[in-house]
Amino acid sequence: MAGDVNEGYALRLKGVTKVFGGIKALDNVDFDVRAGEVHCLAGENGCGKSTLIKIVTGVYRPETADLIELFGEKLEAITPVMARAKGVSVIWQDLALFPNMSVAENIAFDEMVGLRPKGVDHAGMKTRAAAVLARLGVTLDLNAPLESLLIAQRQVVAIARALMNDARLIFMDEPTASLTQSETDRLLDIVRKLSADGVAIVFVSHRLAEVLEIASRVTAVRDGRLVGVYPTKGMTQARLGELMTGHLLEDKVVAASKDSGPIVFQASGLTRPKQFTDIDLTIHAGEVVGLVGLIGAGRTELAHTIMGMTQAASGTMQLQGKPYRPASIRDAIAQGLAYVSEDRLQLGLLQKQSIADNAAIAVLDTLLDGTGLISPAKKDDLITGWVKKLGIKIGKPENAISTLSGGNQQKVVLAKWLATQPKLLILDSPTVGVDVGARAGIFRIVRELADQGLAILLITDEVTEAMFNADRVLHMAQGRIIAAHDPRTTSVAQMEAAIYA
Repeated sequence: MAGDVNEGYALRLKGVTKVFGGIKALDNVDFDVRAGEVHCLAGENGCGKSTLIKIVTGVYRPETADLIELFGEKLEAITPVMARAKGVSVIWQDLALFPNMSVAENIAFDEMVGLRPKGVDHAGMKTRAAAVLARLGVTLDLNAPLESLLIAQRQVVAIARALMNDARLIFMDEPTASLTQSETDRLLDIVRKLSADGVAIVFVSHRLAEVLEIASRVTAVRDGRLVGVYPTKGMTQARLGELMTGHLLEDKVVAASKDSGPIVFQASGLTRPKQFTDIDLTIHAGEVVGLVGLIGAGRTELAHTIMGMTQAASGTMQLQGKPYRPASIRDAIAQGLAYVSEDRLQLGLLQKQSIADNAAIAVLDTLLDGTGLISPAKKDDLITGWVKKLGIKIGKPENAISTLSGGNQQKVVLAKWLATQPKLLILDSPTVGVDVGARAGIFRIVRELADQGLAILLITDEVTEAMFNADRVLHMAQGRIIAAHDPRTTSVAQMEAAIYA
């Protein structure tokens, strides 16, 4: 947890209200951050966190505010230019970096905007970029294209760009969502270093354990209203989840033996060179099998082969006792498999399409009428049914999918695949970027599906997700399944010790 901080305030807001279409996104909210403090802004998706950040960065102007103060200066409102000049920066979850540009160019981008090509001092740019990285205790190849870097390294580049702009207050939006535990630990060390240097950090994360580890205080917001401000010392994940959602969320082991059920999927000796080797995997009807391990262990690559996106070099697969070797993902879907990918935004959804189109896209052939066209009535029935079954909170089905929170978007992805009536459902990191309340809702759905007999493979980076939601947990490392654990007899601490050793 962060140590003592300067009692001077980087930011103070009082009585902030913001209205969209007659709905109060923020209702009389107070929020403050001290200089050098790591402060958590906690709440479910849609609670008003992003709106608050955009008010501080000048994107939105509040309807009313009793006080807006940045670094001791009282303001009527904040503009984007003013926010940047005063040292306010935001590192959004998507990082907003340029994949085809070099590390140095990404770090120095803001200072180069508007310069003519001949006016760019490339040597000076690299010198300044190297100095900022040195401040963070990190060394990167300044000439490397950003797209060649790991996601954890890109996070560092985004932080370095903020520091290049003399940031004194940095908002970090879900900075660890796609990181391994070791990468998360390194990022938190950088956050501590920034805090020690006097930079105020507002940490927004759905991973409650790391929130309690890194922050000194937490502000909880629910439905646009301030719940309260609390010291993290003595706070538990269960209590913080309760503050965010309004009800107690308790993790408990739900594992049961499913060995007596029929085998839905079986792989024997499955191998794809440089990705995974000699994989034996059995999943029974009604069973949730968790697959955990560090990023790079080969879990997603295995899922891609099972789904026909890549081909194994050797080994066999069976689906309900019959040989299974899909030639493509279409072939896999036709045979009864469904795959919720780890990248919801890029691979799971069509962002420019409507909620209804996203939910129906995998089963369009079942919605045709006698003329060969899609029947609006059949489509409406499909959408209405799944919205009700999965408890998806939407405005209108024709609204863009981007209007939904992360949790509700993920439920639409589930609806899309469940509409195909699969025999095996593969969930690859299904709760990335999903808040604690929506996460619990998704896993309630997963357990209900398993109880109805669906076989499920749950791939996750978070040991607790596997331990509290799977019937068996397999540990994969360096392309091999090296251990199997029963959540009823193995503790989270034991599992984490094995994975992160």
